[in-house]
Amino acid sequence: MSAVSDSAEDPQASPVVEPASRRPEFLRTEDWWSIWLGGAVLLIALAATWLSRPANQPELLAKYAELTQQLDDQQAAPESGDVKAIAALKKERAQVRDALAKNPLQNWVTKLGSWESDPLKAFVDKKGRSILPGLAGTFVICALLFSLGAAGMGESVPRFLAAFAPVFLLAVLAYVLAGQKVIKHYNLEYALWAILVGLIISNTLGTPKFLLPAVRTEFYIKTGLVLLGAEILFSKLLSLGLPGIFVSWVCTPIVLISTFIFGQKVLKMSSPSLNMVISADMSVCGVSAAIATGAACRAKREELSLAIALSLGFTVIMMIVMPAFIRMVGMDEVLAGAWLGGTIDSTGAVAAAGGMLGETALTVAATVKMIQNILIGVVAFGVSVYWIGWVERTPDAPRVGLSEIWRRFPKFMLGFIAASLVFSFVSASGVTGEATTSAVLSGTTETLRGWLFCLAFVSIGLETNFRQLTPYFHGGKPLILYVCGQTLNLVLTLAMAWLMFVKVFPHAADALRQ
Repeated sequence: MSAVSDSAEDPQASPVVEPASRRPEFLRTEDWWSIWLGGAVLLIALAATWLSRPANQPELLAKYAELTQQLDDQQAAPESGDVKAIAALKKERAQVRDALAKNPLQNWVTKLGSWESDPLKAFVDKKGRSILPGLAGTFVICALLFSLGAAGMGESVPRFLAAFAPVFLLAVLAYVLAGQKVIKHYNLEYALWAILVGLIISNTLGTPKFLLPAVRTEFYIKTGLVLLGAEILFSKLLSLGLPGIFVSWVCTPIVLISTFIFGQKVLKMSSPSLNMVISADMSVCGVSAAIATGAACRAKREELSLAIALSLGFTVIMMIVMPAFIRMVGMDEVLAGAWLGGTIDSTGAVAAAGGMLGETALTVAATVKMIQNILIGVVAFGVSVYWIGWVERTPDAPRVGLSEIWRRFPKFMLGFIAASLVFSFVSASGVTGEATTSAVLSGTTETLRGWLFCLAFVSIGLETNFRQLTPYFHGGKPLILYVCGQTLNLVLTLAMAWLMFVKVFPHAADALRQ
């Protein structure tokens, strides 16, 4: 597995059977293959769902329109109508919308269940049925996808498959550990357990060499990020309008740039790439931003591991402490949701923390985080330009041109952006498009993305040795950087959310409260 410090465009980043010059760039690198593989999954799932539309769709559309009219009438009634009736109408309308599109592939991938005292319960769904067929389907799909990528890049497919099976089993183990009810209650997600499982192996027995062909951190997570793009819908951005944009798109770059300058000028961190990865991880959206900026600034594998470890640790703390503080001071749910969404790194932890406060806080928090996630591509591009033009440029060297910026730009972000555009268009095409998008995401891609991220976290653990991390902890500077940057993030985001949602646009989220 190539370290993050290796350029995604470097033919030595992954062993190839034939000289790299004989393969065009779009068939030679993980960045491009992550686009082809992620794009294929999205298009296949979208086509299968669209072609499987029910025969009674006209009747369902008529019923949906009828329920929408009834709902509008209820909400227009004095004092917002009958609250119970409104809730019942919303539930019935959602059921009709879901019936408009069925994903025939939804049983091909599966999540593991929760358990209390018997881990085997993780392999049974809520109805008592075995999920092993879906688990086998997940393995086959992942193995097939990345075997195609390995073959396309000229690598040995048999070696990859022999290594992939045990790596996948380690990911299954991580999901089983995360599914234990007490652990799940504290939202200690699969990412933490996946990294720990890998770390235990790499720092005790050592990572066996035969596993290395399937230890592909960047390949898994880049493909997962392409799938994530389909979940970033521009309709979410419009649902909160200017207040959500200000909280997500104004605070985030200010915090990122300020934290990076603080690390370089005040803490005088020896590694600018570590400084940048931590700054982006903390200010944008955790692991996803760390991977994107790590590729743009050629961060070392150990630097990426350290940034992710800090992110996971503080995410757990913030997810527990922030809702408790919010309840203690009696903060409004909309303001609280915007604060949570703009500061907690992980999307899953944002949803969990918002859910502790109520449906309105959950909706606002998740929406703000989604708006913030759109910045992943912008930040990756900006870091690429800055790194080439300033950080790596010597005084006597000429400024680099656009060709070098393009060479260094993390190409997988193009797939992320394309997926977002396509699914935003489909979702905005009407209630059928909205139902189709929901069926594709909930039935296939969200679950598969979770598995790809889990495989990436296992790989990070298998690649990381604590002895290699020791030099980066010198003087505690990474920890100081994260704490100071997150403190600025908390204060600035709360101030911006209060200004936008309380003072300037007090009615912006009224619809979300209903």
